[in-house]
Amino acid sequence: MVADSERGVAAKDVHAIQSIPAVAKILDVVCRMTGMGFAAVARVTGTRWMACSVRDEIAFGLEPGGELAVESTICHEIQGHGKPIVIDDVTCDAQWSAHHTPAQYGFRSYISVPIVLPDGEFFGTLCAIDPKPAKLSSTEALDTFTLFAELIAFHLDVNRRLAMSEAALLDEREASRLREQFIAVLGHDLRNPLGSIATTAAVLTKTALPEPVQGLVERMQNSVKRISGLIDNLMDFARGRLGGGFTLTLVRESLAPALEQVVAELRTNDREIESHFDLPEPVLCDRARIAQLLSNLLSNALTHGARDAPVRTAAFIRDGWLELYVANKGDPIPPATVTRLFAPFSRGEVMPNQSGLGLGLYIASEIARAHGGTLTVQSTAAETRFTLRIPAA
Repeated sequence: MVADSERGVAAKDVHAIQSIPAVAKILDVVCRMTGMGFAAVARVTGTRWMACSVRDEIAFGLEPGGELAVESTICHEIQGHGKPIVIDDVTCDAQWSAHHTPAQYGFRSYISVPIVLPDGEFFGTLCAIDPKPAKLSSTEALDTFTLFAELIAFHLDVNRRLAMSEAALLDEREASRLREQFIAVLGHDLRNPLGSIATTAAVLTKTALPEPVQGLVERMQNSVKRISGLIDNLMDFARGRLGGGFTLTLVRESLAPALEQVVAELRTNDREIESHFDLPEPVLCDRARIAQLLSNLLSNALTHGARDAPVRTAAFIRDGWLELYVANKGDPIPPATVTRLFAPFSRGEVMPNQSGLGLGLYIASEIARAHGGTLTVQSTAAETRFTLRIPAA
């Protein structure tokens, strides 16, 4: 019975790591950044060392769920003192040259950083090995591993809290109330680690870094922007559902510059956005909210639209109404999906490699409603078009 219980807990740990999509990308970046051939996220306890996720380019032979004798690993020692261990070349390292682990597993370079949950629980390690020496003693390598370990710990903690909250739900009404309160708290709690990541990325951009690491920092900054947007959507949803409502600051001012800025931020080398904003007169609206609406609509179009065709957006005044649309080519939205497209947590027909909270279109529709207008969608084989219509004065 004890063995069955331990196997069940171990399987949950593997599933917990496997359910974090970023882990596979982290291991890929680790191997490319360091040149090492094996990287893993390991669950380490007093009695077990288990691989939860693996990238193996040297035929080490370990797969997710595979185990090593914990006393044969260096990770076992990290569990004891809670500090990273970095070895450029074990044959030249006085401390580790006689250690049994490198000889047993045939590696010369090694790096391992503890994964510690916010409550102080030691989960395991993010580690990498290679039979060749590697330059790992640089601050950049250790800082990157540490940041990745913190991100994995953060994801594990959020998933555990979500699981605990879901287990506590007794009925649908209680589930809705607790979920919304949880989102409100989570939205605030996310900003502290996100701010730390943003600060780290900003410092790294001013540092002379190897080219692969520069690309990693750019991806990190893009992820910070995306997560920041998700947090804003979470907070807007929580405020709306918990009684705060959508607050507007209505000012009569030029709207086109704010819309052009949104387009510039989302336009990339591989995705084209065509824009035309014919707004010669000031518009009475909350400019920041309209920009948020456009950002949500463009992000949705870029995610679900055909990648070989541009996304188009335009805005103009007609008969005293502001009309703004975002259109993209691609498969039409099924009628059954259209009926629930503006509901919270509705993600439509999302492809397996696409993700989102399903709040972007809901927030956009609420912004339209708060302005006394509408947000509608028409989807055919020719194009999918979302259209905002609000009073211009």
